[in-house]
Amino acid sequence: MKIRPGPYPLESLSLLIFILIFVGVPLVELYLLIQVGSEIGALPTIGLSILTAVVGATLARRQGFAVLAEVHAAADRGEAPALPMLDGALLLIAGLLLLLPGFVTDALGFLLLLPRLRRLLVGRFVRIIPQRPAPGQERPRVIEGDFRRYDD
Repeated sequence: MKIRPGPYPLESLSLLIFILIFVGVPLVELYLLIQVGSEIGALPTIGLSILTAVVGATLARRQGFAVLAEVHAAADRGEAPALPMLDGALLLIAGLLLLLPGFVTDALGFLLLLPRLRRLLVGRFVRIIPQRPAPGQERPRVIEGDFRRYDD
């Protein structure tokens, strides 16, 4: 069996995404920082970047504690806290984006701080299957399997 040399479509796509994230985003951030700095000055631009990082980190921390309480409440009810944990992961990404200097990452971080947007993202990528039937619709528990009876 011969393996065809050369990039496969999935590899090319992942390489393009990698280049866009790790090369394109910093270049756009640098361009915007220079443009804003030329309009309002260097020190106000640095101050604005620090302000967005502090405000964003504070908001992410506050919402993170609320999500942590949801995780504990779900665990106390005996449910899997998967959805609140995904919400918390998006909050972590939001906090990291807000700590990076730049206006594009700050905008994305502040967008991820919106609870409705996070629920929309989690709902889009996770198929929600009810774990338990609603009250009044409980069904008997059925365990399927094979058995043999041995008589003495």
